[in-house]
Amino acid sequence: MGDKRSSPLIVHQTVSTATANSLRERILRGDFDEGQSLLQDTLAAEYGISRIPLREALRQLESEGLVTSIPHRGYMVAVISLDEVIELCEIRALIESDVLTYAIPNMTQDHFDRAQKVLDKCVSLQKSNADDYEHGSLNWEFHSILYEASNRKRSLMLISSLHHSPDRLARMKVASTVGYEIVHRQHSDILKYCRQGNTEKAVESLRNNILCAIETLRSLYE
Repeated sequence: MGDKRSSPLIVHQTVSTATANSLRERILRGDFDEGQSLLQDTLAAEYGISRIPLREALRQLESEGLVTSIPHRGYMVAVISLDEVIELCEIRALIESDVLTYAIPNMTQDHFDRAQKVLDKCVSLQKSNADDYEHGSLNWEFHSILYEASNRKRSLMLISSLHHSPDRLARMKVASTVGYEIVHRQHSDILKYCRQGNTEKAVESLRNNILCAIETLRSLYE
């Protein structure tokens, strides 16, 4: 009897989560413009769901900063300013440098091997002319592999939210502008120094990877 009562809740949570995942990807791919209204009736019909799980999905994306709720008007794709993007980059540089410092002493060959596989996938994507979203997903996978050895759960949760925040759209555009070959070289340097256990050089390379985007961002926004 108890199992029957819990089943609808499990299904309901799965629907809202799956919808949030799908909408997140579409926003990050640029399928929706900044400031575009997200019509709930249209989206609910498109996904074949009721408005209740859709609203839960939108609230999840709002907590991530990807959408904004406007009283009496519903939801729209978030608009983020240059100053906000730069601030988020600077926050990432601080937190991720700290986490990498904790992670390096705990890294194993498994971390190095998995990170290298991601870099190899990036090279394959360059040859296949994949879109910015695919490169952005591998970028997050690479960083998350390196950071997981830090065992700093709160920091990792915060980093994850930063990587899925709206400034990711700008960072993906920066990566495509400066060239994925340069980003790949930066990532290769980070991994090389992690293998060597050279924390100072690894952190320096990581900060350079994150902060070098700022000047490019300024020129792009202008």
